[in-house]
Amino acid sequence: MKHVYITVKLVLAAWLIAPLTLSADEGMWQPHQLPAMADELKAKGLEIDAESISRLTEFPMNAVISLGGCTASFVSAQGLVVTNHHCAYGSILHNSTPEKNLLKDGFLANTFDEELPASPGSRVYVTEAVTEVTKKVVTGLDALKGNAFYQAIEQNEKALIADCESGGGYRCQVYSFHGGLEYYLIKQLEIRDVRLVYNPAGSIGKYGGDIDNWMWPRHTGDFSFYRAYVAKNGSPADFSEDNIPYQPKSFLKVSAKGVSEGDFVMVTGYPGRTNRYRTANEVENQFEWAYPEGKQLRERLMEIIEETAIEGSDERIKYEGLLAGLANYAKNFTSMIEFYGKSPMLAERQDREQQLTNWINQNKQRKQRYGETLSVLDGLIVQSQQHKERNLIVGYMRYTSMLPTARRLYRLANENLLEDMVREPGYQERDMIRFKSGMERIERRYAASVDRAMLFEMIQRYANLPGEERIPAFDHAFNIGTTLDEVALNAVLDSMYANTQLDDLDTRLAWMTKSVGEFKASQDPFIKIAVAMYDTDMASEKKDKALSGQFMKVRPQYMQAIIAFNRDQGKPVYADANSSLRVAFGHVKGYSPQDGLRAQPFTRLEGILAKDTGNDPFDSPAEQLELIKQKQYGDFYLEAIDSVPVNFLSTLDTTGGNSGSPTLNGRAELVGLLFDGVYESIIGDWGYDPKTNRSIQVDSRYMLWVMKYLDKADRLLDEMELVYE
Repeated sequence: MKHVYITVKLVLAAWLIAPLTLSADEGMWQPHQLPAMADELKAKGLEIDAESISRLTEFPMNAVISLGGCTASFVSAQGLVVTNHHCAYGSILHNSTPEKNLLKDGFLANTFDEELPASPGSRVYVTEAVTEVTKKVVTGLDALKGNAFYQAIEQNEKALIADCESGGGYRCQVYSFHGGLEYYLIKQLEIRDVRLVYNPAGSIGKYGGDIDNWMWPRHTGDFSFYRAYVAKNGSPADFSEDNIPYQPKSFLKVSAKGVSEGDFVMVTGYPGRTNRYRTANEVENQFEWAYPEGKQLRERLMEIIEETAIEGSDERIKYEGLLAGLANYAKNFTSMIEFYGKSPMLAERQDREQQLTNWINQNKQRKQRYGETLSVLDGLIVQSQQHKERNLIVGYMRYTSMLPTARRLYRLANENLLEDMVREPGYQERDMIRFKSGMERIERRYAASVDRAMLFEMIQRYANLPGEERIPAFDHAFNIGTTLDEVALNAVLDSMYANTQLDDLDTRLAWMTKSVGEFKASQDPFIKIAVAMYDTDMASEKKDKALSGQFMKVRPQYMQAIIAFNRDQGKPVYADANSSLRVAFGHVKGYSPQDGLRAQPFTRLEGILAKDTGNDPFDSPAEQLELIKQKQYGDFYLEAIDSVPVNFLSTLDTTGGNSGSPTLNGRAELVGLLFDGVYESIIGDWGYDPKTNRSIQVDSRYMLWVMKYLDKADRLLDEMELVYE
């Protein structure tokens, strides 16, 4: 590992000082890479100093924040935060009831006192430092293998995190880049009091629903507002009426002028995961097995929820967030499968690997260093897929609540027997606020009827697996024989859901501090299963970690070879997305989804009129339709389209996690919020195509138009700094 570390530092250093020519608008760049790209970015249209974007404690980067799954940004000196409507979905649902449905009707706080607590566990994370720590993570571990290597890496990371968080108020994490070739310690201010300020009605914020999801043309007002609160001394604190709005060091101005076709734009945010350096074997398994199977399971869970929970009922409201998530990725997987079938992706990956192999074999030193890397990696990949059918089904049981909750609570009791630094990540003292929040969130995301129906479906599928794939402890816990007796299973589940007390919040919280002995003595049916499954779960986890440890040895070598090969070919080097802060650059631009069709880069208010049916999801508020008919454009008119722009397209290279990211002009003013991509770009997680990769943004002018003319959000408009030139 030491040899790999030294070599990659030389390779990356050589790359960063070399002349850089960006390939189209491809790349999710780490901020520290940007100064080397300054000339190219200026030529593209960046007006501020590229150096400033690399400094996380200065404007504009200190105004861009993470919500832990979505991105957001400060847009006022009083901690006002703007993000996507679908990113605030959980908090909107948390505060909704059948009698006061904020998701359907919208919400606007007219005073600070009216702002509502966000869903339990909601956070605002402000990145303050990114430190390269590769040497501290990997040095001295060369001789270790498998689980021992995995555990050693984990212990080194935990030590770095503990030191980083020692001052309080911060959340730190070590992120792996290039498959473990580099490690960075990221320090974020963790603001724990987050409140819902404003969300438009669902017929605006979720306009088009799943029908329009990933599609163009689009007319969705996907925006909402939070506010961050802190203690009076400015430090992060739990919710309290005495807390005051957080005052960020800087915030983004909001452009009322917006952008035009061809304009430069950039996006800063926290993209989740991309897979652009995965092998051909991984591509083949993912597209020809994992995506089709995952799509089917997600669609079945959606059917169960819709069949079990009546629309408009409290049970249905609790599951609207899960439904939206399932539908989003079911459609995502559908696109992945469709475009994989049309594309030469697999052949291209196979060709890339052959080119890489040829390049390695052309040089004695390269052959000595990388000669066996790809074959070893492929062997591990095959090993990781041995129980994929079972692992997928068991993994989807996470969408239920009672069984995973019992297992997490019993794991906590066992972890509490250990010293804090030895505990599994997720069960340390630093994790207990999050753990408690997870227990609290169940309150508004659980209905026994739905949970039971989903668990029955997954057990039924599990029971149909070949005998050698079955787990004896699981079979015994649910009384599953050689063949499934559905009547008996129904009786078992009826009894379990009737007799569990884990559906009560106070009971769940009480179990967080109980002993292993108390768990073993419990008669709660789900806790009894958690206890019975524990040894099997731990043995399986140990085996998985041993395999992960082997990957953590080989994947960096593979990525080192890829980086050196790309450098030799004059190709750009950027790390796959991993939920860390990145920057992408592009332009406002349409595209051609198929021969003979041209998608324009903007949609107009009048498109809402054309789509409106009066029925969900195309049921715009009557007042909005009337405003459009009257051509009430105000200050937000764009002459080129003779209307107010609603959404726009850009060539920005983005993925999930970028939702809510501020789209900025060359002066770093907010001109939109990124919330989606076109159907043809979904496969972009695996490779960027400049012809079809398009991100979808809600235009700042439409957001301001809705706020001013429809929802009368004058308090917030006055609070923000709007730019008209």
